[in-house]
Amino acid sequence: MTKDPSTDVAIIGAGSIGLAVAYALAVDHGVTRTVLIDPGDPMALTSAQSGENYRNWWPHPVMTAFTDHATDLLEAVARATGNRINMTRRGYALVTRRTNPADLIDQLHQGYGESGSEGGGEASTSRIRLHERGTPSSYTPATSSDWETAPDGVDVLLDPALIRTHFPSLAPDAATILHIRRAGDISGQQLGQFMLETIRAAGGRLHRAYLVGIEAGPPFTLTLQTGEARTTLRADRVVNAAGPFFKPVADMLGEALPVTCVFQQKIAFEDRERALPRTLPFTIDLDPQQLAWTEEERETLASDPATAPLLRPMAGGVHRRPEGGEAGRWVKLGWAYNTEASDPTDDAPIDPNFPDLVLRAASRLSPALQPYVGRLPRGARHYGGYYAMTPENWPLIGPMATPGAFMAGALSGFGTMAATAAGALCAAWVAGGPLPEYAAKLSLTRYADAALMAGLRDDANKGVL
Repeated sequence: MTKDPSTDVAIIGAGSIGLAVAYALAVDHGVTRTVLIDPGDPMALTSAQSGENYRNWWPHPVMTAFTDHATDLLEAVARATGNRINMTRRGYALVTRRTNPADLIDQLHQGYGESGSEGGGEASTSRIRLHERGTPSSYTPATSSDWETAPDGVDVLLDPALIRTHFPSLAPDAATILHIRRAGDISGQQLGQFMLETIRAAGGRLHRAYLVGIEAGPPFTLTLQTGEARTTLRADRVVNAAGPFFKPVADMLGEALPVTCVFQQKIAFEDRERALPRTLPFTIDLDPQQLAWTEEERETLASDPATAPLLRPMAGGVHRRPEGGEAGRWVKLGWAYNTEASDPTDDAPIDPNFPDLVLRAASRLSPALQPYVGRLPRGARHYGGYYAMTPENWPLIGPMATPGAFMAGALSGFGTMAATAAGALCAAWVAGGPLPEYAAKLSLTRYADAALMAGLRDDANKGVL
């Protein structure tokens, strides 16, 4: 076994979160002697399976502040690079067939604060704007994808006529739309490449190797495997940013984290039928799904215990988005209905039934997708990734129990959108810099806050979309 050079900070994982930590250490704190450890290419695992969407709203003010900061930092990168990350802002359209859903509107106020407004006095601007039947509406549709001119806050469309006017592709029974305005999509790969270039220019480096062991420090001794060769790396501090391997890395340090992995899937295909308008926001059907099956299909599904659950009502959250801008032709569909925990493996458990299921569900709200059921265009992509998550679906960012060890992980389904803030927060912990007000609540110390954790047991606060 040979020894590798020492480093100030070893970051385990070169996905979007690991890159963001190294980037923030270099840019914000001048910590440039960093090594990113990953057996594969940067951004090649779960980060490569991202939907590449972002939003600043969450049904809890802590997570809203966190994702708001992440969006600020994304905008800073877009501004500094001439929008290399292809940031757009058409928003998130959260759709339900319920009329005047008071609980959803209450969640908006919980996330944005009791007042639901910004500023004060005559110049204040409401962040939650209701557009009700029979009243004049100031609603502005997302006619442009320009992130610099789009409004903030949420427009709640409660008028069916207004919905028909601005969202004609949706099914007629869509009764309420919560249009989150500071939201859209980015190129996660371009963001990662920009951060990696900055890290390398500052003196950081990437080491392609498997981590097979850690001896606690400081300094820490990391045992790395590359092919048949083993080396060691000494590091004053370590950061666990291992994505789906977040918990196994913690296990190496003798720490048990409340994290599980769940495999989620998506499809992408060329929209030859032009089923989705190219200006459609990232649109999510919030309502539970009861898939429509023929009698013959029902009999077949009922005969197999593995498929019989598909006959029962299923979770909401089916989402769709045009891919590639107004001139593009592709669309993405996803549905995070799987809740079964599983360990990450090299062979992803792709379900061959998923494309049919997600298309059936998505065509309920977007009827023009119906022709694709059972007839996906050639070249369609069916892919998925493991998402590490805590029971409350909040990330874990900050010190581990082991002195000198830190972590940034469990960003299930929101890693791309929150990477910048996660990296900045973790880097501040590592470097001993100033911390935002929400820092402790995103660290392990939140589990000692009984009142906070009692509230987070409610699914409505988990922000799963």
